[in-house]
Amino acid sequence: MKKDFVIIFVTCASKKEAEKIVAALLNKRMVACGNIVGGVESKFWWKGKIDSAKETLLILKTKAAKFRAVGKEVERLHSYDVPELIAMPIVRGSKKYLNWINDNIC
Repeated sequence: MKKDFVIIFVTCASKKEAEKIVAALLNKRMVACGNIVGGVESKFWWKGKIDSAKETLLILKTKAAKFRAVGKEVERLHSYDVPELIAMPIVRGSKKYLNWINDNIC
């Protein structure tokens, strides 16, 4: 059951944008939880040069099977041309927590 779950990372331009995205995902029961982490400073290549931005990180917990649907919703709501959308498998977790994730996603 552990490999059935993922954590998805999405960097957002602002806390307001992260709140909008996580609210939509929670209301549609596509994720069980979203953590909003402010104060992220990102350095990255963009349009041929190194750039930087102050961002807000959104950490989403969901089922692996929901990745594609979550991605479509994030892309619909996100302000970036290329939003970060990275999933990492949950390789180990407490049975109670994984059951909680499972029970709160449709």
